[in-house]
Amino acid sequence: MSVSVNHGLSYAVTVSRQLVHRAAICEVFLTDTQRRSDNEFLVAAQLPRVHSYYSDHLVTPAAYDPLLLLEVFRQTSILVAHEHCAVPLDRKFSFNSGEFTVLDTKALEIGRLPGRGLLTATITGEKHRGAELVGVTLEMRLAVDGHDAASMTMTIQWMPGDAWDMLRERGRAALDLETPRPHPSGRRLSPAAVGRRSPDNVVLAEAAAVGRQVVAQVIVDQAHPALFDHPLDHIPGALFFEAYRQTALHAAHELLGLSPRRLTLTHCAAAFTRFGEFELPTVCQADLVEDRATPGAAVFRMEMLQEKTVISTAEVALRCTSPIGQFLIPASALAPHAC
Repeated sequence: MSVSVNHGLSYAVTVSRQLVHRAAICEVFLTDTQRRSDNEFLVAAQLPRVHSYYSDHLVTPAAYDPLLLLEVFRQTSILVAHEHCAVPLDRKFSFNSGEFTVLDTKALEIGRLPGRGLLTATITGEKHRGAELVGVTLEMRLAVDGHDAASMTMTIQWMPGDAWDMLRERGRAALDLETPRPHPSGRRLSPAAVGRRSPDNVVLAEAAAVGRQVVAQVIVDQAHPALFDHPLDHIPGALFFEAYRQTALHAAHELLGLSPRRLTLTHCAAAFTRFGEFELPTVCQADLVEDRATPGAAVFRMEMLQEKTVISTAEVALRCTSPIGQFLIPASALAPHAC
């Protein structure tokens, strides 16, 4: 579907990195914004053709990473909060839940110029503490070079720094984090096993398949320049999304015989229920589910756990990039399929 591009937004420079909570200018993808009505906004984005993290995939033809689009949506939610809802820059933000969908994989194919993104963002829900706005739900839609590409619904909230510190101190005190726990050795899965080229972008260590389930150890590399653009006091949502994707890709290969180089993420609905703590080992679990309404897709119900406590849940759908390899998973399917 084509989208009108007569909006008057500029793609000349990025917005201030403070407005999207980034430290590196190269990690800022938004360039401009306008208010259309009380609750509706336009946002412009430029998508990089080459990026050390978002371009590191084996899938062909070359396409913009769905998680790059998800990051654009995340930045949009924060920009709208600061620029249009007058949220002070010193507020601490949390990402409560989100549902992301690729609308057209063809719209993500990379051309000869950086992609021009146009987002519409509508506030569909508000959370107040007294008279103060402390959170919003946004429905967003992204067009790339005039073609509908992806949508996302996202709920975020924010609080003053002192309230955040009290919340974190209370939560951490209940976990006995002074006692050291064993963590993954750092021996990552083969990049090809999760559709990557560079081992630096692999976030899984040991992984095991049992029945219709795959369980993987998550590597939390705080030196990663994209997933950890700046210091944090918890594991960021971006790492959760990457771990969900890589675990689903590995599970699709282990349980269904599908090649990670021919699969792409097309849907992810996630909720975050607890903070992920650096001191605790993190495990990602994927269960294959039947979804007759989604032909050509492998669907997984997923959980992120720390010491057997669920800290996040998700449902992830992967789709074959070639129509030749499309498949439908019957209820008992564990035999290999071609893709």
